[in-house]
Amino acid sequence: MELPGFVQPPQLPGERPPPAPPPAERVQRQLPPEGPGALGELGALLEAAGSRRLFGDVSPAALGELVASLSRFAAPPEQQQEAAELPGKDGAYEAVAERAAEVGAVLLRLLAELEAARTEETLGDPAVGPILRRVAAPVYVFAVTHVVDGPWTSARSRSVARELLESLVRAADCGSVAEFLRGKKEDEEGRFAAVMGLLKQELTKDTWKRNPAMKHVFSWTLPHVTRPWLSRYLESVLPPSLLISDDYREENKILGVRCLHHIVLNVPGADLCQFNRAQVVYHALYNHLYSREAPLIQAVLLCLLDLLPVLERGQRQPRAPTRCDEVLRLLLTHMEAEHRLALRRVYAGTLPAFVRRLGILVARHLKRLERVIVGYLEVCDGPEEEARLGILETLRCTIEHAWPRMPRRLPVLLKALLRMMWDVHADRGPTPEPVTAALLRGATECLILLDRCSGGQVKILLEGVDGSCEESCVRDCLREVRENT
Repeated sequence: MELPGFVQPPQLPGERPPPAPPPAERVQRQLPPEGPGALGELGALLEAAGSRRLFGDVSPAALGELVASLSRFAAPPEQQQEAAELPGKDGAYEAVAERAAEVGAVLLRLLAELEAARTEETLGDPAVGPILRRVAAPVYVFAVTHVVDGPWTSARSRSVARELLESLVRAADCGSVAEFLRGKKEDEEGRFAAVMGLLKQELTKDTWKRNPAMKHVFSWTLPHVTRPWLSRYLESVLPPSLLISDDYREENKILGVRCLHHIVLNVPGADLCQFNRAQVVYHALYNHLYSREAPLIQAVLLCLLDLLPVLERGQRQPRAPTRCDEVLRLLLTHMEAEHRLALRRVYAGTLPAFVRRLGILVARHLKRLERVIVGYLEVCDGPEEEARLGILETLRCTIEHAWPRMPRRLPVLLKALLRMMWDVHADRGPTPEPVTAALLRGATECLILLDRCSGGQVKILLEGVDGSCEESCVRDCLREVRENT
């Protein structure tokens, strides 16, 4: 029977007492600690042991197991795999936050002893290096778990976790979290592989929802590893990103899409195209375009805009329909029937980038694009007029790239622009003056471009209109169009 704590069995006369176990093992025997202040006693034990005895008599594996045991003691409670959402602040989560703050204080003491041991002649880097390599990843995962704002954290636990993360980066002789993860130089391996080794077992299809913190740890960590370091870890970061984005909850979808976007931006196109990875990411994103949630659609469209050049690189038939055509076709289909203002703003805000991406090939979509432009110019979408401003930018880009096709569409577009200018001036409402001025300026620029590509037809059609217009601001815009050469 193992005796807990520091209780020793009675000794026979003349019998030599057994050697005291190393401090790290004595600490580990007291886990999970019981009673108030138990973790404080563990920290005091680490401090009293001293760095020479603590690190001279204990293997790095034992210290690594100590840190893992402390982390498990303060881990958030496991969730059911099919749980719809996390519960709010309750007693279990408050207890986790309290334990996390106490465990963080113990780990801070451990890192302080490591830094002190580095300056001792009998220990130094040869003794500290292997220990730090063993404990760095679990300490990092614990710190980030409690740095993020979740129901299992409190203001105190987040403060201790931030201090612990700073201490860990300092103990590793790094200047930032990014440097700690990826290494100081391109050819140097940081701790990201070790961190992903711990996260990998928590981010599988069967386990990733049980620990609600792991997805946040992954999404918080990933942006710190950028080009050119990220490509070597592509095999370990792409599957969890796809897994999280494929969930039914919008929050997880957005989190996964943002992780995919970071991967697309920071991994070379050649690596993404290998083994059809880019195609897999594209199909995962394309399926999200059928969603009705504006934040998710915005994240997906921004990611697609950076992924499409990778997919179309090296295309053998330059004028063949591309993935960009496919996305724009679906986008215009949704825009025609969309009545939600939030989605209309997102669609209109990203549409100019797709037009610029296609260039002259946007002429394939002019019929439907014209209907969308006219429909969106007719409807006010609020004080900031984001949808109308985005559609005016779309029209300007369309005229610039597909100007040979504009003369035949001039009557419809001219009527829509003039009607919008009148509506903007007549129905001021809560619209700020700078927004009104931006709308009129955008409409004026479109009229000038239409006039240039139609050989002066706009000036002819506008003859006499500015004279019959009594509103000075609209009349000034029409005069600017007539006087422009």
